[in-house]
Order: sequence, then C-alpha cells, then structure tokens
Amino acid sequence: MKQADLILRNAKVLTMDEDFTIYNPGAVVVKNDCFLDVGLESDIVENYQAAEVMDCGGKVLLPGLINAHTHVPMTLLRGLADDLRLDVWLMGYMMPVEREFVSPEFVRIGTKLACAESIRCGVTTFVDMYYFESDIAEATAEAGLRAICSQTVLKFPSPDATYYEESLAAAEDYIKAWKGHPLIIPSIAPHAPYTCTDEILRSCTELAVKYDVPLHIHLAETANEVKNMRDEFGMPVIPYVKKRGLFDAKVIAAHCVHIDEGEMRSIQRAGVGVAHNPSSNLKLASGFANITRMLELGVNVGIGTDGPASNNDMDMVEEIRLASLVAKAASGDPTTLPAKQTLAMATCMGAKAIHMDHLIGSIVQGKRADFILMAVDKLHNSPSFHRDPEGIYAQIIYAAKSTDISDMMVNGQWLMRERELLTLDEQALIKEAQSYAEKIDTFLTQREQSVLSKLIAIGGAMEEASFEVQAKVLIKDPDAIIEALRKDNIEITYTRHYHEFDTYFYFEDTKQGLLRYREDEFIDKKGEITNVRGRLTLIGVSREGSFERDVMLSRSRYFAPATHSMRFYHEYFKPIRETDIEKDRRRFKIQYKGVDFYINIDTLLNPDLGHFLEVKSRTWSLEDAQHKSRIIKELIDYLGASSEKVETQDYIEIVEDHVNGNR
Repeated sequence: MKQADLILRNAKVLTMDEDFTIYNPGAVVVKNDCFLDVGLESDIVENYQAAEVMDCGGKVLLPGLINAHTHVPMTLLRGLADDLRLDVWLMGYMMPVEREFVSPEFVRIGTKLACAESIRCGVTTFVDMYYFESDIAEATAEAGLRAICSQTVLKFPSPDATYYEESLAAAEDYIKAWKGHPLIIPSIAPHAPYTCTDEILRSCTELAVKYDVPLHIHLAETANEVKNMRDEFGMPVIPYVKKRGLFDAKVIAAHCVHIDEGEMRSIQRAGVGVAHNPSSNLKLASGFANITRMLELGVNVGIGTDGPASNNDMDMVEEIRLASLVAKAASGDPTTLPAKQTLAMATCMGAKAIHMDHLIGSIVQGKRADFILMAVDKLHNSPSFHRDPEGIYAQIIYAAKSTDISDMMVNGQWLMRERELLTLDEQALIKEAQSYAEKIDTFLTQREQSVLSKLIAIGGAMEEASFEVQAKVLIKDPDAIIEALRKDNIEITYTRHYHEFDTYFYFEDTKQGLLRYREDEFIDKKGEITNVRGRLTLIGVSREGSFERDVMLSRSRYFAPATHSMRFYHEYFKPIRETDIEKDRRRFKIQYKGVDFYINIDTLLNPDLGHFLEVKSRTWSLEDAQHKSRIIKELIDYLGASSEKVETQDYIEIVEDHVNGNR
C-alpha cells in the first residue's frame, strides 16, 4: 500500500475539477503539502495508508474558498464611516485615517484579525491590496493562509511612501524578497487609473512582467470614474489602460462594474481575471457588474469581499450567495448564475481569475492541499434531497452559513479543527483591534469639530499668509481703471482673465468661518475658455482691525486644490446653507512703490451688483500689513477711483446684505 500523511474518509467530496466530479462517499489523500489522490472511499482505503485517518462524518469536503479582492488590514476600520458615497467614504474618511494611523504594526494586527475571520469563513486564499505589504505578507504567512499580497502605488503620498517612486522601489524590493515563498505570491498594485499617472501604470506593468507576478488594480468601479475618463481622455477605462500596456501583465481587475461588451472581449483576450465584489458594490451603490455576460464571453471571474471597511465583513459564504442572487435580480432571469457556476467562481474559476489555477482551486492530484469541511445537516440546511446529485451545490450557495465550516487545511497544515483556530489568538486580536478603534474615534471626533481639520484631512491644504489687506470700491467704468494701470509709477507683472463661480458654505458654528468652493474658468484673448481650476478657501471670521479709510485687515485664509466634485464637498463638510456668486474678473499683479498688489476688476454677474475695483495684498507680518494698508488708499486715488465709495466688506457680505435688503 502507498504511504501518505493523512487520509480523509467518509466525506462528500466536491473536487471542482474540470468535470465537476463528486465522490460520495469519497476520500482524499494528503502527503506533505499536496493532494496525493482523491476518489471513492472504497478505492482510497484499499490503496493507501496514513499516519492519520480522519472520519469526516459525512461532511462536504471541498476546495478552500478564494477571496479574489480585499484589503485585509481594513478590518481595523470596519464600521468607521458607513452609508456614504464612494468618493466621500474613500477620500474624506478612509484615506485621512490611514495617513494618520497606518503603520507596520497597524497592518500586522489588522491582517491577523482578517486571517482569523477568513479561516472561520472558509477562505484559504485571498488577494490583498494595501500598504506595508511585506508586513501583511509576514502576518499572513504566520497565520498559515495563502495570499497574493499586492503593494499599492499611488500618485500622491501614502502611509508608506511620500512619493510614488519610493513606492515603486519598495515594491521591487518586496517582490524580490518574497518571490518563491510557499504561501505568499508578491504582487504590485497601481491603485486605479484615477489615482495613478501613465508613468505609474507603465512602471508597474514593467515590474510585474519583469518578475512574472500579478498586477492588481481597481477598474471601472463607478459610473463617475468612467465618465471622468471619457471626458478627460475620450475613451472608457478598459481601452485607456490597454493602450498604456497594462494587459501585458497578469492582471487581476477588481470590480469592472461599468464595462461594455467590447471591453469584456478585450479583457477576455488579454487573460485578465475579474474580481466581482457584490456586497461592496451594493453598499457603495456602485452598480451591478454584468457578470452573466462576462462568463458567457469566457472571462474568468472570481468573487471578492473587498475590504471589511466597505463590506463590512470577510464572509465569503455570504458573498457567494449574494453573487448568485444579485445576478438573477439584475438580469431578471432566475436561471442566471446557477449554484454550481457560482461555487466555481469561488474555487476553480476564481483560481484562474487570480492566475493560480496551477496550484489551487480544485481537489486534484498534485495541487496544494487547501480544503475545508462543511456540515450540511444543520437546522437551516435540512432536509437534504438526493434525487439530483448536483443539489449539493444549491445547498452550499443558498442555505449554508460560514458557521457550518468546521475544519480547514492550507498547504498541508491544519489551521482550524472543529471550529478551533490553531494559529491565531482570537481574543487577543479583538482586544488589540478595540484599542485602535478608541484612538481613531478620538482622532475623528476632534477632526469633526473643525472645518479646518477636515480640509487638511483631505490633503493639499496650506495657509496663504497670516494677514490679508484689502479694500474695494464700486466703479462705473472698468476700462478707465485698466487704462490707469498703465501709468508710469505702476509696473504690471502679469494679467489674467477669469470667469469665477463661487459657492460659500455656512456652518452652524459661525466661529468656523466660511468655506468657499471656487471654479475659475481661464479666458484667453479670444474670449475662449482654456482651462478650469477648482479651489477651496477657508475664510476666517476674525478681523484684526481696520486702517486708513477702512482698509480691511483680515486673518489668514487656508486654501486647498478642489480635486473633487461639489457634491463631494457638500456631503463631506455638511454646511447648513450655501450662497452662490458669479463674477467676471480681470486680475493684474502689479508693483507700486516697491510693494506687490493684486488688482481685481470685478463685475458681479449673479447677483447683478455692478463693477468693483478690489486692491489686496498678503503678508505674514502685522507691521507690513499696516504699511500696505496706508498705500492702498493712495493707490485707489491714483487709479482714479473714489475713496468715498470704499467697501469694508468682502463680496459674500455685500451679497448677503443685498439679499437681505440692507443695500
């Protein structure tokens, strides 16, 4: 008789091989880290003997489930910010918290917490994308799970890199260090086309091809992402990344919710694997991926939970059930995505989607010994009908729970026996996770009380200057002022022409000041728009005082580039009301008596309040501000405007007075 390490007998074996062979009663033979044989129990016990023979008690023995896309350390962010749009959730909450807290220790604890949950939910392999991926790989290997661990690369600073070249260099070192590991496949992850430059996409592809490792990326997750890509580049997401050579690598594409049939054919021909994430797509209202058509066209589709901050769990048993039900509802066809095909997406086809089918995904001789045991005789899954041998697939997809999984082996090592975890301390991990939650709660509570903190949290905010000195005068003839700027004592440094749309956000706590969202349309000499710029400015309410002729001296303003939509800022900052102002602005930067000033010739279009000359300058020095305030009155007179009509208010205050009937 042939010798083995382990024989599992008295099981209903779902091999998930090419023929979907079922052995009942069946048996499986394990030697070292691989399956040595599988077949009917009578044949196996006749030909093999082993140091350990396990009676499976009639349970289902099937390949371990494959989580095709997730962000495992985000278990520590589970439940942090829910019921939000994707951009608000990601840019307004996740990324600010990650910048503050994510560290090697953070990802190790979060990964081990996720591994414990994954083991209990039958996941033997997951595909991760996050930061400090080497530490994630280490924690995963210690837990005994198998994973593709993908180092994230972004065009802006991340928790583990201040610039993307640093991320690329770290990714290459990480890949070289981990390539060939028995459990971990290192990978690179350009986050998404909208968070990466062309150079990043090409560099990541070159690295993936050079070391023959997967490339993991988010593609076409939301309709807005596709629209922005079309608006900016004149093509949808899949053609965009294909044109940049991305498909030269072994790509694992998460989501692909908004792709058409032509794009599906493109990814099929390129061998791209798709990771379908139904729970996350539903929760974030990203849409319904047309998985049915992808499968008809031969695309390899796996199933993923996405990160536990957007799901909010890693329960693959729940995920595969939802995948089947969503496909039926979205297509209007109850025969769509039947149970056997759905289970294949979580096992054998999922292995193809992540480019690992040579190692895992089915119980066949030579593949790694990754499997789970699942009871199907519990109250919620009783009775069992045997008329149709394939009814077992429906039992698993439509009625089974993750709590039905009793045992798990990965790479020939037991990770769970009779629901007891063997490689992780569950209670200690829960305690450590709660400690992080308390710190994050404190951070967000403090941030939520300050508009400035929220502005800084989304990135790019800086202080313009400590003081702004300004005055404005109502004028009748803008051209006369422009002509006066050509006087000998004035040197014009540059000129600009803008069409400006301002939205001011008001807050319940008036001490927070006003937040202005501005879109500048750059106008050329022909009157055509050449560029559009977005900007946020937090305007403080305090004023240090007024000087000669009521020249206003106000506290500094903080500004940040406005890279998101108006809707994003409305939902993120939650103003109690808004006011809109539209104006035409001709701006001149000048020097007068050795001092720099900005001269704005403004025409208020909405509301229609006429023409204004605005003179302003900025400084970090109170003494300098006092000096500049004295010159401003003189400059107004020099330009031929009436100093008797000086306004002491900013435009938003002038407009508010007009609306309230005070002007």
